[in-house]
Amino acid sequence: MKAKRKTRVARVLITGILILAVLAGLQRLLMPKYMGADREGSMISEYYPQDKDHDVIFIGDCEVYTNFSPAVLWEEYGINSYIRGSAQQLIWQSYYLAEETFTYEKPKVLVFNVLSMEYNEPQRESYNRMTLDGMRWSPAKVKSILASMTEEESFLEYVFPILRYHDRWSQLTGDDFTYFWKKDKVSFNGYYMRVDALAAENVPEGRPLGDYRFGENAYAYLDKLTQLCEKEGVELVLIKAPSLYPYWYEEWDLQIEEYAREHGLKYYNLLDAAEEIGLDYRTDTYDGGLHLNLSGAEKLTRYFGNILQTECGLESRKEETKLAEQWETKLKEYREEIRRQTQELENSRTTGR
Repeated sequence: MKAKRKTRVARVLITGILILAVLAGLQRLLMPKYMGADREGSMISEYYPQDKDHDVIFIGDCEVYTNFSPAVLWEEYGINSYIRGSAQQLIWQSYYLAEETFTYEKPKVLVFNVLSMEYNEPQRESYNRMTLDGMRWSPAKVKSILASMTEEESFLEYVFPILRYHDRWSQLTGDDFTYFWKKDKVSFNGYYMRVDALAAENVPEGRPLGDYRFGENAYAYLDKLTQLCEKEGVELVLIKAPSLYPYWYEEWDLQIEEYAREHGLKYYNLLDAAEEIGLDYRTDTYDGGLHLNLSGAEKLTRYFGNILQTECGLESRKEETKLAEQWETKLKEYREEIRRQTQELENSRTTGR
């Protein structure tokens, strides 16, 4: 009798395990792989396998992950950096990414791009997912989800993504099977490379706003970020990247200047420094002024690297053997990707595709 009972229990357990395994496999299959046009959705998760010994961490939206190249910071200044950026990363998402990052490491400098101050409330689920799905589970992820959800979203669907993507069968492509187990690397220490160019022409002026004041929620999270960095002994540096669009209003800039002055922070409006940086918006952007391409990002990074070295006191670490060897491998991959994209661009010009 006992033997039969044990057999029944074993069968139930095995059946339960098989059901969970099938559900986990289906969930993995149905979740977006972010290996196509929306590759930026893969970048948040690429941080975790890294050695956590960075001098500088960048946080923010596309204005950090397309505009700064950690490879150049290392090659030119010996600064070890990483970009924890994602598409339309909202300020509360940046805050919780910083909170999570500080559980892994304490960089000397945290660089935050201030464009997201324009958003005071949750925006779109698709962008939320590109930040939140890639985070490992932690208290910071839970709080970020709760702060980011729109009214139509459910926390349970973040815990069990199959509830959100169960009807994605008709949208499956070959990529969903190719990248079922492992995805390609899409960034270089968080930098999203593009070598192509599209000149900035007919960039729209900003439309007048009824109220230029940043919202209370946005300010509350900027306060939290400032306090967190002070508590952890990390210098917070505020920047506005040199993107022509979305429009950056003078009224917004004055508020950030005032906030930085009141809280003893450094703030650099790199949009105003475009000429000094040497940016040419005819050749240094890949999408008409929204984001910099490789040549623009490398110019900006050389300029900002000098700021990090001379004004933030970061010293070269090129004498550290292990770190230098790691960067030798990364630079080889970086240059190979430049060659690959350049060749692909030349081929497309030749064939007209």
